[in-house]
Amino acid sequence: MKILALDVGKSKSVAYRLDSETGEVGFKTILTRAESFVRLVARWRPDRVVFEIGPLAGWIHDVMTGCGVHEVQVANPMGEAWRWRNLKRKTDRDDAVKLAELSAAGQLPTVHLPRPEVRQWRQLIAYRVTLADRQTAAKNRVRAILAMAGETLPAGKKGWTIEAREHLRALARPLAECGPEDLWRGMLAVELDLLETLETQETVVMAALGRRAAADERVRRLETIPGLGPRTAEMLVALLDDPHRFGSAKQVSAYLGLVPRQFQSGAMDRRGRITKRGSPLARRLLVQAAWASLRWNAAMRRVFERVSRNHRGRRKVAIVAVARRLAVIAWVMLRDGTTWQIGRAATGRRARPRPAGMLRAPGLSHPGSGSFDPEVSNTA
Repeated sequence: MKILALDVGKSKSVAYRLDSETGEVGFKTILTRAESFVRLVARWRPDRVVFEIGPLAGWIHDVMTGCGVHEVQVANPMGEAWRWRNLKRKTDRDDAVKLAELSAAGQLPTVHLPRPEVRQWRQLIAYRVTLADRQTAAKNRVRAILAMAGETLPAGKKGWTIEAREHLRALARPLAECGPEDLWRGMLAVELDLLETLETQETVVMAALGRRAAADERVRRLETIPGLGPRTAEMLVALLDDPHRFGSAKQVSAYLGLVPRQFQSGAMDRRGRITKRGSPLARRLLVQAAWASLRWNAAMRRVFERVSRNHRGRRKVAIVAVARRLAVIAWVMLRDGTTWQIGRAATGRRARPRPAGMLRAPGLSHPGSGSFDPEVSNTA
């Protein structure tokens, strides 16, 4: 088999050719451009192309599949087999060689790369959160400017009502009209203009996401879970993508970084904090949805109370357990094509066979994976 391994850089990439049958090898440095990869594939005609996951992995994967490459592997550098230890040299060529050798040996840890439209959807979801964070930063700067000028602003949402914004506009002044002693009014005007622009653009992005979600039956299905809003539902659908690629609830939880770290040696078996692998945005939205579900979802409230044991110090542990439970329920609903049914979802049992045409309630575990217990699986 002819393997082409790429160590991709922003401007240049190192290509390594390995023929596992003849042992022939070769290196080449090329520009990180689509046309350069197309010419390289046409010249070397590899059976398999291997490269690491990263910001450029999506379009490189599309280029390689468009060139007719039989197999494209996207490596996971977080895997144990990929880690470098006790080495005095690590170069781009070394990375490419290791990629090819691990792939040839069948030991390369790989990741799932979704379709281009799903990747774009994920990026738009993340961009919406970025716009919201930038609005929060602008509001904090407005408060800081007012504090330095001796002005006050009501705390919380009261500081951003229509009346409060009118008051802020009355204090603000174009920077070109400000004197040496009231430059803060000009800075306030700049921040208010920036805040309004960010809010307008977020509305545009939200509308686009709303249209995309309304056309996706999977998002509408997850919205039947009490406490799970459209933004969290669309994030789970885009992130899980093909639910059948996960074999158990544990795999879903590990994919989202909601499982505890484990330190085991002989008789010692310790559990630490959650691994936090995977998407930070997914965990952030799931935790927000978990807090909301305590109010609207009786089943999640029972999970929270059981794990927290009415102890204030275990509230964070319990909310992580609820977030994990929500993620697993969403995965089962996507996998089985079901809607929310509190009876089965609360107990974690799979539904018994029903007559054709009736929905089967979502369980919390895959066949053979055992029951799901957040109290055991999540620790501080």
